[in-house]
Order: sequence, then structure tokens, then C-alpha cells
Amino acid sequence: MKKFLLGTAATAALMAIASPASAQTAQLHYAGGPFTQTNPTGFQLIGTAANELALLGGIGTRYTAIAGALPNTTPATPVVTVAFSLSGTVQKDCSFYAGNSSAATTLDFGVIGVRTGNNENVSSAFEMVGPAVAAVDTLTAGCNFNNEVKIVKANGTSGMVNPTTSGYDSNQFQKNIPYSVNASWTGVPVNTVAAGSGQTLNVATTAANGALQQGAWRSAMDIDFVAPAITAKGLVAGAYSDTATLTLTAL
Repeated sequence: MKKFLLGTAATAALMAIASPASAQTAQLHYAGGPFTQTNPTGFQLIGTAANELALLGGIGTRYTAIAGALPNTTPATPVVTVAFSLSGTVQKDCSFYAGNSSAATTLDFGVIGVRTGNNENVSSAFEMVGPAVAAVDTLTAGCNFNNEVKIVKANGTSGMVNPTTSGYDSNQFQKNIPYSVNASWTGVPVNTVAAGSGQTLNVATTAANGALQQGAWRSAMDIDFVAPAITAKGLVAGAYSDTATLTLTAL
């Protein structure tokens, strides 16, 4: 009697589960009863009810086969593309290694020699013996963005100035020593992408300042200070000084 355990209600449930979305195999067959049926649908289900009643009376037979599984929770996606957005910020920066103390940037010419001999011709007395020079070399300088290299002399075209209150014949003496500043490094012009080449910023003795815009650069930098010998006039005794400021500014 095991073949009669599935009645009409069980068969209906079986067919409900065997929907196209969930079943790969769904077979229902009757033979030997009132009707021979293969996968009945629609009005044929009336005959199915008769076959089921006959089965309860021991007439005919039935075959069922169902195979399937629950469907995907969402439509299948054979290809998945995920775009990751990466971001970060590099801050603008300029660097110049100027030693480990203020002494490194104090350029002391010491005694600036003048012609003091009593055997000098009066037209040469107290004039500078030769130029005063200083050289600064650093292995680390540059900026990581478009930038401006600028040099400014605090005393302008006067150069190093002696603040003495001594009087003097202005036709024969002066109390200032003009000087030039020349900076050189390896870089590129502003807004230019290219291999670096030699760059120069010169502030002449007759100039108070100078500036040069550059693209990002990093290299050694050499800075030369030259105070040409003053031979047209003598120098008034005293302490001569000025401040030359180099500024690297990211634009």
C-alpha cells in the first residue's frame, strides 16, 4: 500500500514545488486507472483527481519524479566590476639645508684690506686691495611644485653699509661696498616637464633683488657673493654689513 501514501493533496503540493523557477525535473505519470496521463495540466487535472481516487481503491499506478533547488536570492552576475577610488595629498614643500646653526650662514670677510702703506700714491690710499668673496654650497635644495627662487639684499644696491657717524670727504671716500649674488642649481622653467639643466639667478651689484620661477626641482645649490674691489674711492673705517635673503616659495 506504500504507493498510495501520496494522495491528491500531496500531489498538488508536489506540483506546486515543481515550478519552472525551482525544478529541473518534474514528472507525474498515471497508468492502469481511469485515465492514462503524462504531466497533466489545466482541465486534465480533473482526470488526475479520478486517478487519485482510483489509486485509493487499489486501481492503477502513478509515477512521480522531481528534482530541483531553491533559486538564487538575486539574479546571477557572471561578471562583477568594482572600481576602487584611491586618493591622497602631497603637501607643497621647499627645502634648503643651511647647516646646523646660525654660524653656518654668517659670512664674515674678516678684515677687508685697504691700501694703508705710506708709500701709496694719494689716488690709491685706503682703496680696497682686492675683491671680497664668499661661496656657499649646499647639497640639498629645491621645491616639489612650481616655485620662485628669490634673492633680496636688505640694503638694496648699497650692499654692505658702514653705519659710522664719522664725517668724510664724499669726493674721496664712501662707506658702502656693493656686491653681487649668483645662485646656480639644476632645475626646469616654471610649468615645464623636462630633464633638468643648469639654472642661474644673478643679482648684480647694481640690483637690489632678483627672482626666477621654476618647476619642481631638487639639486645642490651654489651661491657666490662677490664684492668687487672699490678703486675709485677710499673706504671709511668701520664695520660693514648687510643681509642677503634667499627665499624658495612654492607657488
